[in-house]
Amino acid sequence: MKEEIKEIFNQLANVYEHSLDHTSLYNSEYERPAMLSQLPSDLTNKNVLDAGCAAGWYTLELVNRGANVIATDLSPEMVNSAKRRLGNRAEVMCLDLEAKLPFNDHSFDIILSSLTLHYLKEWDLPFSEFKRILKPNGFLIFSIHHPLSDIRLLDEPQYFSTELIIDQWKKEGKLYEVPFYRRPLSDILNKTLKYFTIQSVIEPKPTIAFKERSPERYEQLMQRPQFLIIKAYSR
Repeated sequence: MKEEIKEIFNQLANVYEHSLDHTSLYNSEYERPAMLSQLPSDLTNKNVLDAGCAAGWYTLELVNRGANVIATDLSPEMVNSAKRRLGNRAEVMCLDLEAKLPFNDHSFDIILSSLTLHYLKEWDLPFSEFKRILKPNGFLIFSIHHPLSDIRLLDEPQYFSTELIIDQWKKEGKLYEVPFYRRPLSDILNKTLKYFTIQSVIEPKPTIAFKERSPERYEQLMQRPQFLIIKAYSR
């Protein structure tokens, strides 16, 4: 399944690079404001890993806040898109988060992972590696699909299992079949607690700008959240 995920995001790289930031309210007026509210406005001299950087939107935001950033993605085309966006302002690497990471122990003050971890079936190795490379009292912040939202995509859901879902995304008139994994809330929380101390569990709310531009979808998100954000500290 990893190769399928890599290929679909190779195909989506152009969308992420050129149109997603302007067309997706779920990013610009929902997930991103909630994630950014959990980050210091001044990250001068902080070492940050953007784990699953896509076309580099968060990487650029982190750099603009003063951070020294290394960004990674599984998709070579996403890495190329991020490099075009960032130039020499950050290091961008093609890496598999389900493998050992090529970083020294205690290298990073912050790890940010936006809407990435639900593409990984197993979390133990990624989380153990995140724990290894975070400095003491450094923190991990990640967003994923909300398990209660994703379950509606299944015909015969088994809530307490980790289940593969093939979702359909329509982007710029083309349909993409995107695979990812849904897991129960207890597994999300307990796996995080195995390696970190959770500070915050956030079910984000869409912004007023979201409501003004798409009131129907705004009401849907207020009834059933689409994303879940967790902020946790190393110990």
